Amino acid sequence: MSNSRLVYSTDDGDRRPRPVTAAPGRASTPSDGIVRVAREKAGRKGKTVTVVHGLPPAVVATAASDLKRHCGAGGTVKDGTIELQGDHREKAAARLTAQGYEVKLAGG
Repeated sequence: MSNSRLVYSTDDGDRRPRPVTAAPGRASTPSDGIVRVAREKAGRKGKTVTVVHGLPPAVVATAASDLKRHCGAGGTVKDGTIELQGDHREKAAARLTAQGYEVKLAGG
């Protein structure tokens, strides 16, 4: 009796097609040239964070530094977005508008 029937192999791996989705917990933001400033609390143990989406990648780091200094708050840059500690939507939107960006307040 021959043992020619293949029962299991790891040569090719999983060949099932996988759906392409956005990062978990983050909605994809449109790249329409509008900067969106939102307030978020989800996943941060109840702490309020101001999130700025839609800035050009070349200016995100300098804009984050400027906004942190202007708002008097800490913050970081994650995945091309700026996160400021606390609720600073109005201050951040006013500063970005003064710098020439089209700004919308997003979220609640």
